[in-house]
Amino acid sequence: MVIPVHDVNPVRRTPWVTYALIAANVFVFLFMPGLSGSVAGDSSLAQSCHLHAFLEHYAAVPRELIHHQLPRLVPNGQVGTGAHGAGCVIAPPGYDKSPVASVFTAMFLHGGWLHLLGNMLFLLIFGNNIEDRMGHVRFALFYVVCGYAAAYGFALFNADSTAPLIGASGAIAGVLGAYLVLYPKARVWVLVPFLVFLPLRLPAWLVLGFWFVLQAVYSSGEGVSDAGTVAYAAHVVGFLAGMLLAWPLKPGTPPPPEPGGLLFGRRARPRHSW
Repeated sequence: MVIPVHDVNPVRRTPWVTYALIAANVFVFLFMPGLSGSVAGDSSLAQSCHLHAFLEHYAAVPRELIHHQLPRLVPNGQVGTGAHGAGCVIAPPGYDKSPVASVFTAMFLHGGWLHLLGNMLFLLIFGNNIEDRMGHVRFALFYVVCGYAAAYGFALFNADSTAPLIGASGAIAGVLGAYLVLYPKARVWVLVPFLVFLPLRLPAWLVLGFWFVLQAVYSSGEGVSDAGTVAYAAHVVGFLAGMLLAWPLKPGTPPPPEPGGLLFGRRARPRHSW
């Protein structure tokens, strides 16, 4: 998979919503219970139980979204000892959970640094132009709608799953879909792993189209071993939702600047930093 690092597509206004979303995701991640130990490589059973209880409360669960069936017993964050040894204590939930609201909270939860940083990188590179085109308020609404479409789309294909669904990937996939519709010819600087990381400047339609094809293939379980732990189907649905919502804006969208020079190497670097 190529790694995007910069797009040659200037904006007219400061993308405050994009920056706020990144800040909110980082803030929530830093204060998620149980993650400090796992980041330091010193995760304990108590931290794991605390994290599981937190995710049960705030993550979106497909079965809850589709059937509105909340579990009678959930981890309460405590550690206990049973017939099979130490483990997480389960008990009736001491809170009222709204499955619909859990989709929103789940969009700000991440399972690790790589999960968080990968999502925020894509949001930073591609979100600013979509916010610039839509405006701050419409972009915020667009982001949330894509996140909900991705979560419920995934849940429809996994209606009986009780695995927590977390991450901003579905909403950010919508941003990528909108970018493909509005700026297909914009140039994107990417790093391609080929012995070393080779810098290339490629058109957005190639970078994002390739990303979407990979998500579609992976969602079928082909070519990847962790298809059961990554919600690739949510990426696909979010991407399509973003394309659909952005389509009416395409006629009035000014084209990005056309950079000159080669498509790779030092001479291909843009003359200005945006």
